[in-house]
Amino acid sequence: MMKLKRSILQDIAGVNNLILPTEEQLNYPEKVLQFGTGVLLRGLPDQYISEANRAGKFRGRVVVVKSTQNGTTDDFADQDGLYTVCVKGIDNGQLVDKAYVNASISRVLSATEDWTSILALAKSEDLSIVTSNTTEVGIVYTEEPILDGVPSSFPGKLLAILHERFIHFNGDASKGLVIIPAELIEENGSKLADILNRLAVHNQLGEAFIQWLNQANPICNTLVDRIVPGKLSAIDQATTETALGYSDALMIMAEPFGLWAIASTDQRVMDALGFCDEAKGCRVVPSIQQFKELKLRMLNASHTFSCGVSMLAGMELVKDSMNNETVKTYISQLALEEIANAITGDKISTAEADAFGKAVLDRFANPFLEHKWVSISAQFTLKMKIRCLPLIIATYEKTGQLPLRMLIGFSAYLVQMDLVNSNDLSTSLSNVLSDKETWGQDLAAIPGFQDKVLVITASIQSKGILPTINQLT
Repeated sequence: MMKLKRSILQDIAGVNNLILPTEEQLNYPEKVLQFGTGVLLRGLPDQYISEANRAGKFRGRVVVVKSTQNGTTDDFADQDGLYTVCVKGIDNGQLVDKAYVNASISRVLSATEDWTSILALAKSEDLSIVTSNTTEVGIVYTEEPILDGVPSSFPGKLLAILHERFIHFNGDASKGLVIIPAELIEENGSKLADILNRLAVHNQLGEAFIQWLNQANPICNTLVDRIVPGKLSAIDQATTETALGYSDALMIMAEPFGLWAIASTDQRVMDALGFCDEAKGCRVVPSIQQFKELKLRMLNASHTFSCGVSMLAGMELVKDSMNNETVKTYISQLALEEIANAITGDKISTAEADAFGKAVLDRFANPFLEHKWVSISAQFTLKMKIRCLPLIIATYEKTGQLPLRMLIGFSAYLVQMDLVNSNDLSTSLSNVLSDKETWGQDLAAIPGFQDKVLVITASIQSKGILPTINQLT
């Protein structure tokens, strides 16, 4: 079977549901320096860039820096940087099963073997953006010299590149880079900026450079949200390769939904990020707080509230729950009615909550994802406290009523975790709810909370979860 590379693109043109790059986009200049070869970067930022290039918008490619010692860059070299993104799932209620040949990556360099070439990129007139996903341990302060050999940390490498650029362009403020980390940590841009400044001071790089670092290089906080499982199973890989007519050692899968929210009001950022497309989920906004709240409540809290319900109903996978009419209706009403009502107001509109909630339901129903409820139940109590209880309280404060489906989710959690004794339900429930050390407050003090949870929990224990939902809702 042919291997994916530039020379076969004409041979595979016309394959059903396969979207190929244009000849022009294979030759765009290198505008982006990316730290990391992981599937999240290849399935989200690099996909945005590839699609923008295909539309003739961004007109730039990505040079990837591989920092870890695991694996090699051979597959990227053998395939001319090309790889397939299989987008599979539900979008607006419709099944999506498409394959994109991604042509965003021009080359992949090893930090240890190609450091000279990487530093040479700092002198490029075309380079304008740096992005990264170096995992949650990547944005950490490591006190190290950054001008003597290859720095060990990602911030160290980035600072060395920025310093090289500062020297080459004589501190020209117009030659700064837009830096948009994609690490899955809070305030990722702010933390990276702080580390770069500390490292600059430690390395005695001078006030002029530090001023240029902070004034000429916008570093943005971002929020990334897309499920990119990565490699297909061996069976799916073989089936897909047969259908497409070529082999691809770098093929990955991603869900249709994608969000990369980038916080900035800086015109330089907006001008540089020509690949951002609000319709496809890449947003440059003054604040990403609303997206954090939407993700935490509409996605994460829906998962947590639905977890006990689904496990008690015998569901193993999230998609199984969306194939059961009772549980599907419960989750839909939970998200689109109760949670949406709890979070809408000055910062989140009803339309925004509804759109995000419907996308969440599509994601839950994705038939191609093997998302296990038992995995979601990890740290169940902490998730219930952080994600869910604030919604119950917000609803009560907003309406004077307690949200029924949220209470069902909470009661199902109690039963699934075996936290209450059916032989002495009232006492054991009172003990759980009044545990301030666990919840940070006395839940029994919320008017009507204990009484309603008692009734729901008793029903679940005696009748089962599905009859309880059908009876109460």
